Formats: sequence, C-alpha cells, structure tokens
Amino acid sequence: MKPVVHIVDDDESYRTATARLLSAYGLKVEAYESGDQFLARLPGCEPGCVLLDLLMPGQSGLQIQRQLCELAPLLPIIFLTGEGDIKAGVDAMKAGAQDFLEKPSSVAVLMETIERALAQYERHRAEHERLQQLRTLVASLSAREAQVYALIIRGQLNKQIAFALGISERTVKVHRHQVMEKLGARSLAEVVSIAADIGRTAAPE
Repeated sequence: MKPVVHIVDDDESYRTATARLLSAYGLKVEAYESGDQFLARLPGCEPGCVLLDLLMPGQSGLQIQRQLCELAPLLPIIFLTGEGDIKAGVDAMKAGAQDFLEKPSSVAVLMETIERALAQYERHRAEHERLQQLRTLVASLSAREAQVYALIIRGQLNKQIAFALGISERTVKVHRHQVMEKLGARSLAEVVSIAADIGRTAAPE
C-alpha cells in the first residue's frame, strides 16, 4: 500500500503548493484545511505521515496531536509553522512529534524530513505487529498455563509456583514447558522479555 502524506494547514496557497510539489515527487497526498476536517476523515491502517500546521483556527496543531496519539498512534507528525515558536516546538517534540519545520522549508529539507517520517512509520508498524503477535500467543495460553506464566515472570521458582497453585513441581515443569513452546521462547529469560515487551506483569487470578 502506497504511503500517504496528509497536509493539514489552513493556508490554502501553502497547502496547494506543497501538495503539488509532493505529488510531483511521486508521493500520494491528501490535503485538509483544518484539524477537524482531518480527524473527520482520519485514515485507517494505511501507511503515511502528517504535515501539521501548528497554529490554525479552531483546534491547534498541538490539540490535534494529542488526539492523534490516541486515534492513530503510528502516524508520525511533522509540525509546520511560520511563527518560529520555539517553546511550542519543544512541546510538540516532547509529545512525540517526528520533526518541527519552519515555513517555508527548502524542498530538500522537506523531502528528507518526510522520508525519515515514513521510515519511522515502517519501524513503528513492524514493532506494533510484533507486539500484537506476542499478545496473541500469550492469549492462547490455557488458564493454568497463564497462572504459571504470571508467576514465572515474577521470578518464582518451580517449588514456589507449585505451592502457590497447589500442584506438584512435576506438573509445574510440564506447564512451564508448554508455556515456552506456545510463546516460541527458548529460555525463561525470553519468557520474561516477552512479558516486559507487552507490559503484562499481573499476578494470576
């Protein structure tokens, strides 16, 4: 699927000129005159990035950014401004913006920034898919395996797990082996690493 560069800017002349420029470089472009219009037509799972004007009528770029963090967290944001507001730029970067450019930027700088943003999207997408796969594997554990898994990642030894669950150590070893098999883990350290990656460290019910 071809990536899309979303231009969100209330300045019609800049929006139109930038869209034409990027299209001439072979990029797919969608343009919006406000953040609200962009959010109303928010893309689904297609790859891309957002060129977002910092100061616009209605919701500001920073307000739109906060919503995008929830609605489309994989889309990198490149902020654009003609105001040279350093503090706003710092705030935007702290909130996860990919870059912050003053208008007008040179074609070379703009294209380089977009290329970095699209590369970042691909990295984030790949990591997101990896974590989703891990969550699916963990969800495939049986109820007892999930209990053993939850105690393993808390550093419990086999005999401690056996005591906590009221089962034999031999049974714990069987469940531990099944957990490692289902998760594709070659060691207990990998099981713990998977738990850390997906943020699941809860104790069993």
